[in-house]
Amino acid sequence: MEGTIYSLIPAVLMLILVIATRQVLLSLGLGILVGAFMLTGFDVVGTLSLVWQEFYTIFFTEGALNMGNLYLLTFLLLLGIMTAFMTASGGSRAFGKWAVSRVTSKRGASLVPAILGIIIFIDDYFNALAVGQVARPVTDRQKVSRAKLAYYIDSTSAPITVISPISSWGAYIIGTLATILAANEITDIGAFEAFIQMIPYNFYVFAAILMVFMTIFLKLDLGAMKKHEERAEQSGELTDPKHKDIPGDLNDEFKPHDNGKIIHLLLPIIVLVVVTVGMMIITGIQGTEGSADILSTFANTNVNISLFYGGLIAAITAAVMYMTLPSEKSGLEKVLWEGIKAMLPAIYILALAWMIGSVIDQLGTGEYLAGLVQASNLNIAYLPLLIFFTAGFMALATGTSWGTFGIMLPIAGEIAAVTDPAFIVPALSAVLAGSVFGDHCSPISDTTILSSTGAGSHHIDHVLTQLPYAMIAAIAASVGYVLFAVVGNVLVPLVATLAVVIVIGFVLKAKK
Repeated sequence: MEGTIYSLIPAVLMLILVIATRQVLLSLGLGILVGAFMLTGFDVVGTLSLVWQEFYTIFFTEGALNMGNLYLLTFLLLLGIMTAFMTASGGSRAFGKWAVSRVTSKRGASLVPAILGIIIFIDDYFNALAVGQVARPVTDRQKVSRAKLAYYIDSTSAPITVISPISSWGAYIIGTLATILAANEITDIGAFEAFIQMIPYNFYVFAAILMVFMTIFLKLDLGAMKKHEERAEQSGELTDPKHKDIPGDLNDEFKPHDNGKIIHLLLPIIVLVVVTVGMMIITGIQGTEGSADILSTFANTNVNISLFYGGLIAAITAAVMYMTLPSEKSGLEKVLWEGIKAMLPAIYILALAWMIGSVIDQLGTGEYLAGLVQASNLNIAYLPLLIFFTAGFMALATGTSWGTFGIMLPIAGEIAAVTDPAFIVPALSAVLAGSVFGDHCSPISDTTILSSTGAGSHHIDHVLTQLPYAMIAAIAASVGYVLFAVVGNVLVPLVATLAVVIVIGFVLKAKK
């Protein structure tokens, strides 16, 4: 069944169950079991052994600790601890009170995560979690639902990171491009130049970012998002009260300290930013052979270990500041435990997402979809459109943008190089666009999971509320790629893509 149409079954089943039941752990678990049954020829003992092996390799691989995963999981716990101390110290409440006098509207509060999401372009993980920490006290005060905050975070973090050359994504993509260009003997353009030329062809990311600001200024609450916003406005409940397992949400487990100051929130976050970015630079330089420039530094940086050290020092900073407050504090053990407990739902989801991602990879789902592209006899002018949809479905099914990059970029480059090298830049850019689109729709995407965590939103609420906005951006991008096939330049399709978003936005606004 590997590498055939049957390889789609676990991914499609998981997606249907997630939407139908909204039980993400159950859906992921059943998807893993079905995929494992398929891989073992429906051998029960073999299936259980494979499932255990997939779980085991999250923590141990090739006889050693899987430090990348452990660093990221530990960082989530540290982030929860830091957040708990910032809340218990009264820092979050003080910052919220301060922000109320300066951010006086829901629109103003919504602009905070949207603008921060664009400014913090270093890494998508860092973006999702850092923006959530800063923006949440502001958006909470103005009754912006957590689902909408998660949407703002998710729909700015990956889009801005994928078009920024000075980012972990950009550096990785540029390195991949260099290999592709060399393999296809393309010498008239360098990897960095190709990346810059690809930016305007990435119609989806511009549509997605524009959609965020259209949502803010036109108050476009589509589908399930409308229920979340109405609940937040009318009752002040920022999350669905039916859901208790919300990652990153402390649920008022302890009373904030009366002497808390804004510095109790800002200093740990500043420490988190400075230490994490500093460690990214240090690990990037250490991982670069020879002299390190800015691109090679970000290409070789170790994001997970950088997040770990940033989170560790930031959590210690928050704890020390809390302990120096006068008496009448919640017990230190209670704050620590509540911080850890708040992040456990995110860790459960992330672990299962890694497991089903590995199972889907072994089934060859990505390779099967890529093969469809290679086997198609589509007019070369429509290649970017086909690649956009293929990469989108691949990222949706596998939950990984980077995995989709790794499979689809070489294939797109080879097809374009063989048929018409003039299409190599738009074809490669369509891979990036489709990957981000699929990532935005996938319940097993790590970026989507971390955006939910940063916002303190129930994960499936975030996935389902973001879908309509992602689909509008994808429709607009599709129009752009069709126009590109017709006119053959980038300016008209890009303008048309943005125009479609604007028109749809105003049409939906008029119907309200």
